[in-house]
Amino acid sequence: MFSALHRRSKRHRLTDERPANSYTVFNRCWNFVKRSIVASCVRPIVNRRAFLVASAFSSCERIVYRMLGRLRGAMTDSGPDVFLLPGPVKTDPRVLQAMMRPAMNHRGAEFKEILAEIRALTQYLFGTKGKVAVLSGSGTAGLEAAVTGLLRKEDRVLNLVNGKFSQRFHELAQVYATATPLSFEWGTAVNPKKVSGALEAGSFRAVTVCWNETSTGLTNPIAEIAKVVKDHDAFLIVDGITAVAGLENRMDAWGIDALVMGSQKCLAAPPGLSAVALSTEAYDSLHSDTSFYTDLKAHVDALAKQDTPYTPAVPLFLAFREALRMLKEEGLENRIARTTRLAEAARATVDALGLQLFPDPKFASNTVTAIRYPAGVDDSVFRRILREKHRTTVAGGQDHLKGRIFRIGHMGICSHEDLEAGFRSIEATLREMGHPIAHAGAGTGS
Repeated sequence: MFSALHRRSKRHRLTDERPANSYTVFNRCWNFVKRSIVASCVRPIVNRRAFLVASAFSSCERIVYRMLGRLRGAMTDSGPDVFLLPGPVKTDPRVLQAMMRPAMNHRGAEFKEILAEIRALTQYLFGTKGKVAVLSGSGTAGLEAAVTGLLRKEDRVLNLVNGKFSQRFHELAQVYATATPLSFEWGTAVNPKKVSGALEAGSFRAVTVCWNETSTGLTNPIAEIAKVVKDHDAFLIVDGITAVAGLENRMDAWGIDALVMGSQKCLAAPPGLSAVALSTEAYDSLHSDTSFYTDLKAHVDALAKQDTPYTPAVPLFLAFREALRMLKEEGLENRIARTTRLAEAARATVDALGLQLFPDPKFASNTVTAIRYPAGVDDSVFRRILREKHRTTVAGGQDHLKGRIFRIGHMGICSHEDLEAGFRSIEATLREMGHPIAHAGAGTGS
């Protein structure tokens, strides 16, 4: 259980304090300008004397300080707000700064070098020696590329459904193949034995599964599912959008054929890119009969030649590379271990506050925690108070879970301090709404 928090960190108090004197105001503001990732853009119009004049008047001190504090938070994603969505997640200033550069020739030598580095680091990200592709398009584009590359309309595909995103995966597969859902109650894991039974009862070319079901905060037993699918000689296409770089991944050893991730989740890059990793067998089976822009073979082959088949989202590729570099610096295993510790602390705090997880605790996700609302707590009021008064953002439930649960993301570069501040705000909001808390000062864990 998290220890009690006696004071908010300096980062979370940035806009709440009144500086001691006008020189302090100016000095802090000027340091902000120098450090900010937008310094190169704003420096030509920054008038040092104007800041001095403004800070000389006590009535302006708080306005100037808060304005620049909020500007810094908005532009660097490192301001006082606690941002705990299950994606997009907060982004490091280094990653944002990587996008702040002039236009680049995406067919030139410099960008080819960037693509070569991205390809190698993307293989590291997936923990694979197989083929990889990076697409200008969200995670859904990556899923569509995998489905259209491996399946045709006459092919039968078994879709394992136990949440919103696995349901969406089924709907996507219906467009391009002959899809059959195998459904499980939301909040419960896919049962590998039932998957085996379904595969024995019919002939399927592929199986789709959402490894980490973000809508319910649940992780499916992917290694066991993969074994069953391989035993029945089918392709396994996996939505790993909130799993890759957050959960242990041995796709080559497990036999995953196509694994998709989204840039804005565990990697903590801006949204807008997806990446796909393929087994050798899957790559050899790719076709382009039902796709053009999402032709996965074209993307894989182009990246291998340090190129892209179509114009890429260059700024996002630059940010993606920087986020990959940061992942390599931290170490993939270290990031996964840190994410695991945060998840364990989150679950302990949920218990200490007298709250309940939504999913089966045995399969609770390490990247997203889904929490049931106590009786009488209104979702819209809770999240409004949390956001407006405590400057903390969490996600609500989806589809029939709207109003029943809220969800906290603790992946990517989320820190212990972020999570602790978030739970402090949650505890305070519940108290303000008149809900009794099991243990006062439950806070966050170490």
